[in-house]
Amino acid sequence: MSYFPFMKLSILFLPFLVLGAFAKDASKPNVLFIAIDDLNDWVGFMGGHPQAKTPHMDALAKRGRIFTNAHCSVPVCTSSRNSVMSGIGPMTHGSYEIGPKYEQLPALADAPTIQRYFKDHGYYSLSGGKVLHHNFGGRLNEDIDRSLGRARSPRPRKPMSRPGSWSGAWDWGAYPETDAQMGDVQLAEAAAKALKEDFDEPFFMSVGFFRPHVPLFVPPKWFELYEEDKIILPKNPKTDLDDLPKNFLTINDYAVAPTHAEVVGGGNQRSLTHAYLASVSFVDHCVGLVLNALGDSSHADNTIIVLWSDHGFHLGEKQHWAKRTLWEESTRVPLLFVGPGINPGKACKEPASLLDLYPTLVELCNLPKNPRLEGLSLVPQINDPTAVRDRPAITSSYFGNHSIRSRDWRLISYQDGAKELYDHRNDPDEFRNLAKDPGHQAVIKRLSKWLPKKAAPEFKAKSERSRGRRK
Repeated sequence: MSYFPFMKLSILFLPFLVLGAFAKDASKPNVLFIAIDDLNDWVGFMGGHPQAKTPHMDALAKRGRIFTNAHCSVPVCTSSRNSVMSGIGPMTHGSYEIGPKYEQLPALADAPTIQRYFKDHGYYSLSGGKVLHHNFGGRLNEDIDRSLGRARSPRPRKPMSRPGSWSGAWDWGAYPETDAQMGDVQLAEAAAKALKEDFDEPFFMSVGFFRPHVPLFVPPKWFELYEEDKIILPKNPKTDLDDLPKNFLTINDYAVAPTHAEVVGGGNQRSLTHAYLASVSFVDHCVGLVLNALGDSSHADNTIIVLWSDHGFHLGEKQHWAKRTLWEESTRVPLLFVGPGINPGKACKEPASLLDLYPTLVELCNLPKNPRLEGLSLVPQINDPTAVRDRPAITSSYFGNHSIRSRDWRLISYQDGAKELYDHRNDPDEFRNLAKDPGHQAVIKRLSKWLPKKAAPEFKAKSERSRGRRK
C-alpha cells in the first residue's frame, strides 16, 4: 500500500474514514497534536523575550514536561515538517529547503506519516491547518469550508507597512478588525467543536496554526497588548559576526526575507518586533480556545497534548531575520508534553529533536514500534527530566551544513570545513565563537563524531529544478 499523503486514504488532506472494526481501547490515550508555524522561544515558559504574553501556553506548560533544549531537523517549513511527520531526517530523505512535497520524496514512498501510522493502529485521525507544508486540508478545514466558505485570513489590498522593494510576504500591521476573520481562529473553533464529539476509537487530532508566520497581520487588539516604544529589542553587538566564517552569513540572500541592514536602515526593527509579539499572543489565544474545549470535554483526562513549532525565527539576533541559519534562534523550538501519566515539574535541559516526536508518541500510546524511525523516544526524560541523553540534536541547513547541539555546546560545521563552537553555559547568545581556541579542540573532536558520515543529496522535484533562488 502506498502511504503518500495525497492518496484517497490520506490522513491529512481528504475526508477521514472511521475504522469501525476497532473497538475503543482505554489503554490508548487520545493525541492532540498542536503545531505552530515559525514560533521561536518568545513564549513565557521559555523566557525568550521578557515581554511575551502567552498565558495559555504557559498554563499548559505548568501541567507537563517542557523540553527547553529542543531543536528542529531543518530550519525551514517544508523540510522540518516532512521530517516530523515521517520520523525520518533530512540526511535520509534529502529535503533541505522549501520544495519537495512529502509524496515527492522517494525515500518516504513507503514511510507512513505519524497520523497514518496511528490510523493503521486503531486511531481516528482528523486534522486541519498547516500540518504538512503543502495542501492544507483535513476534516477540520472541511468543517470550516462548510460553515464559512474557506479557512483563510484576509489580506489588505495594499501593502500596510512593508517597503516597496520587500517581498509581499514580509508585510505587517493591525489587520483585519476581528478575530473571527482569522483562519487560525476558525481552525481553533472547528477543533473545539470536534472535541465535543464522542468517538468510537481514540483520536489523533492534528491542529496546525499559521501565525506567527509572515505576513504578520493580526487584529488590533493583539497589537494593543504591547507598547511599541517600550518593546525590548534583542541583544545585537555590532561586532557579533566578526569572528565567524563568511560562507553562511548571506543565507537570507537566497530567500525572500529582508537583510538586517534593510530592516534597521528603514527603521522597521521595532515595528516588526511588535508585530511578531502581537502574532505570538494571538496564536496563544487560538491554542487556548482548543485547550479550553478539551478541558470541557469528556476526553480531558485521557488525551496527550504535544505542542511544538517547526523551527525558530530570528528577529535581528546575529544580524539576521527569519530562519535557515544553524544558530540557536533558528533551530530552537518550544516543545512540551502534557497528559495522563506525565507528571508536571522540572524542565528538561537535555537535547531533544523534533524527530523524537513520532517515537515518543508511539511509546506513550502503547503502539508497536515503527522500525523506520530515526529519532529517540523522549519517554525517559518525560519520566525523569534529569535522565542523561547521549545523542545531541542534529540540525541541517542546505546540503553539507550541520549543527550539533548537546546539553552545553553547539558545534556548527559547514560544507567547506569552517566551524563555529559555542559554550551555552557561559554564552547563551552565541556571541563568542570558540572554534579556533586551542583549549576547545577536544570538545570539537567529541562533538564532531556526531556529524553525518553520509547524507542524501538535496532532492529536487522536476517542478523545482528550474526554479532558482533569489540572487
